[in-house]
Amino acid sequence: MAKKDKKNLTAEGDEPEKQDGAEEGQEGTPQQGFVKKLLGNKKLLMIAGGGALALLLAIGAGLYFFVFSGTDDGAKTKIAAAQQTPIVPPQVAYYDVPDLIVNIQTPDGTPAYLKLSVALELNTADEKAGLQALMPRIVDQFQGYLRELRVDDLKGSAGIMRLKEELLRRINAAAAPYRVRDVLLKEMIVQ
Repeated sequence: MAKKDKKNLTAEGDEPEKQDGAEEGQEGTPQQGFVKKLLGNKKLLMIAGGGALALLLAIGAGLYFFVFSGTDDGAKTKIAAAQQTPIVPPQVAYYDVPDLIVNIQTPDGTPAYLKLSVALELNTADEKAGLQALMPRIVDQFQGYLRELRVDDLKGSAGIMRLKEELLRRINAAAAPYRVRDVLLKEMIVQ
């Protein structure tokens, strides 16, 4: 009723008219509460969100490290047993292949040479005598393969890995009853 009375008074002319929006803006919009001020202020909202995120991360990390990361007793006994057993060196023997010097192909036809020195990794030392007897066959396999290489084939680590894999394949084919584990490059010079 108070609003009607004020409207009636202004309409009748008893009170002088006020400027537009002077009192209506104050009366029409209620005062903002604390929550509305927070939601309206983006800076405070971002700080509060970052703090809440940091708190959740801290709680999650604490739960992960202190509650969920425990090991069971069976795993602890296996670890203790593994630490008590002495480490035995593997049964490995190495056989040095004589140095190989071969001419290789170049794109422009200039002479290029490859000097290669390798060691063969064997399962046992007893296999060295058997490989000694088969060495002419192994060197022949190496010579045939290495002479077909180009300088570009030996560039980079991928080229070296392909060379080692191909040499290993050819050695295992040439030394059929014996098995070579790996080919180790001692020296490789392209000149």
